[in-house]
Formats: sequence, structure tokens, C-alpha cells
Amino acid sequence: MSIHKVSFKNKNKEELAGRLELPIDQKPHNFAILAHCFTCTKNLTAIKNVGRALIQEGFGVLRFDFTGLGESEGDFENTNFSGNVEDLVEAAQFLEQEYIAPTLIIGHSLGGAAAIFAADRISSIKAVAVINSPSHPSHVTNLLKSSTAEIAQNGKAKVNLGGIDFTIKKQFLDDLKNKPLQEVVKTFKKALLILHSPIDKVVGIDNAEEIYKSAHHPKSFVSLDDANHMLSNKEDSEYVGKVIAGWASRYIELPEKKQIRSKSQVTASLDGEQIFTTNLKVGSHNLIADEPTKFGGNDFGPSPYEYVSGGLAACTAMTIQMYARRKKWAVDNVTVNVDYSRDHAVDCKNCEDSSAKIDTFSLEIKLEGNLTEEQKARLIEIGGRCPVHKTLTSATQVLTKRID
Repeated sequence: MSIHKVSFKNKNKEELAGRLELPIDQKPHNFAILAHCFTCTKNLTAIKNVGRALIQEGFGVLRFDFTGLGESEGDFENTNFSGNVEDLVEAAQFLEQEYIAPTLIIGHSLGGAAAIFAADRISSIKAVAVINSPSHPSHVTNLLKSSTAEIAQNGKAKVNLGGIDFTIKKQFLDDLKNKPLQEVVKTFKKALLILHSPIDKVVGIDNAEEIYKSAHHPKSFVSLDDANHMLSNKEDSEYVGKVIAGWASRYIELPEKKQIRSKSQVTASLDGEQIFTTNLKVGSHNLIADEPTKFGGNDFGPSPYEYVSGGLAACTAMTIQMYARRKKWAVDNVTVNVDYSRDHAVDCKNCEDSSAKIDTFSLEIKLEGNLTEEQKARLIEIGGRCPVHKTLTSATQVLTKRID
């Protein structure tokens, strides 16, 4: 996974801070936006875990701080629910302009309600997932019960939420009352997934029921069993991410995986626009070869020489263990480290000549087990006789012909 600090402007031209996370072994097939809960930030552990489970399935994921929270500019006390929705719309526009328009939006708690409102305005969104979300945005006023009278009388009040003081203005509460989420859901034309814990004490399970009944198909519900509202258990948040990724695959476009058909043992296929990212069919296995980014590649897979080095390392380890089993020697583990370079030959007579350099594979072998020094020496010797080692150190020919 690669993480990029990004920022974009809200409707008031204030800077919103985000993190864009991408898979390390491929280009994202789709982009998703994560909306955090009321007064939370993009760095909420549960949100990060959900996003990273999606990244493992090939998504690019943007999570960001709403206006006035975390690292984003603006004053929280001057924001409202409508502003959160606007922030999500701006996030989608940012992805469309800089990367690819998002197709999936996910919201936790009040962020789930905001995600539904935003998705209704973002044409590229095909699927929406809400986690422990209220059926009415005004549900958040339950967290402010002790302060609502003061807010009504003075126009604002300072409240402590999660150990942090926030100033809540009357316009925030008024804005929540004017957001009929169920009316939006009734006319929704996006696939909807509702994930909710039946023991959620902050937002009761009846909220999930109301959203589900109001929505048209395609709609789905997943019970989060004994998870709490904040998904503080890592296993719960990772599970949520995996479920969303699998569910969303029915409603978004996924690129067809390139299948290489060949009678050869190994086949490589590289399209013109891919630069170095090469599809490999090795036996019955599909792999990727690439070059590091410093050489102009995407680093989506090992380089060709790393594959060669890997073959030597694996063959050496296999040969040692095969010999040890035959001898009934207790080798608990074999570790083979391989480094490739071009060095001067050991017996180089004209080392100043660059042509005197040869391909060099440097091996380090670690043997673990109840072995004598003689046994260890013999196993190292046997490792040097592995088939790949013999191939690399013997006269080898490469026969090439064109096929049409």
C-alpha cells in the first residue's frame, strides 16, 4: 500500500486534508471515498482498517477530515451537516479531476447519512455502504441532550465529545432537522449496503431497519453481531472492509483479468502503454513482473533479475531440505539470501576493463536445526549443486524464433 498526502478546497475555498491510499501491486480498478463519524477524523483506526481491506482488493481509497476537524481548515462551529455533504461532493470532484471519478462511497455513523445525501448528487457513484448509521441525521442531537436547551437559548453551547470540546451552534441543529434522509433513500438509484450492529448503544439497530424499509432494491443488510458503534475491535473493521469490497464488486466495473493462454512453460505479455508492467504465466500461475519506479516502472512486481534471484534462492533451499530429509538430518529451517550485481571476476587479470565484469549472485545460507559442523558444511556444498545454480554457472543457450 502506498499513502499520499492530498488536499483539496471546500466550497469556501478552505483546504481539506486527506490521505489517498493505493494498492502497491496494481493500479486501482476503482476509487472509494470514506466518510468518518461526527467529530471524528480521517485517522480513526476503524476507518483506516476498512479502507485498507478495500485496498487489498484493488481499490484506491480517499479518507479526509471534514471542514474544521483534524488537519483541515475552517471552524467546526460554523459547519453543519449540509457542509459535510458538500465536502464529500468536493472530494469526488477532486478524484475525478486528478485520478478517476469514485464509484463507491462509504460512511460511518453520521458520515453514513452524509454519504447517502452526497451519493445522490455524485453521478459516478454506483454503490453506497453505511456502517452503524442513523436513519435521521437529527439523531446526533441525542449526544447533545444536556446542551440543547442552552443552544436554543444562547444560540450555541460548548459540549465535550470524546474528551474534546466543540462549540455547537443552533444552525447546526436546525440543519439536521431539515434533512429527510428517508425521502432521499426512497428515490435512490444506487446500490445500498447497510451494516449495523444489533447491540449498538449509540445508534440503535432500528435505524438500520428504517433505512432498509425505505430503500428500493438493490439493497442489502449485514449484521455486525457483537461489534460496538465505533468498530473498536480490529477484526470487526477489517471484516466490514472485506464485506464491502465483495458486495461492491456486483455493482461496479472491474477490469477483466488478462488471461494468457500458451503451451509454453512461461509466457510474458506486455502491452505498449504499460511501459514495464508485464503479465507472466508461469506454469499454472499468473504473476506480474515490473521495474522499480526509479527506472520508470510501477514496482507492481519483482524485476526480471529478482525473479532469477528468487529462482536460485528457492531451488537452493529445496535442494538442501530434500538432501536433509533423505539423510534424516533435522533441518528446522533453511533461509537463503540472494543479491545480484555485476562485479569483477575473482580471477580478473584486467580489472580496469569494464568488460571484465560478470553477473554475480551472492548467496548467504542460514541453517537452523540440531546439526554438526560437518553436516552444515555438507548441506552448503549440496546447495551449490541445485539445478538452477548449475544452469546459471554452465554454458547456456537461448534459441529465439518469431511466431505470427
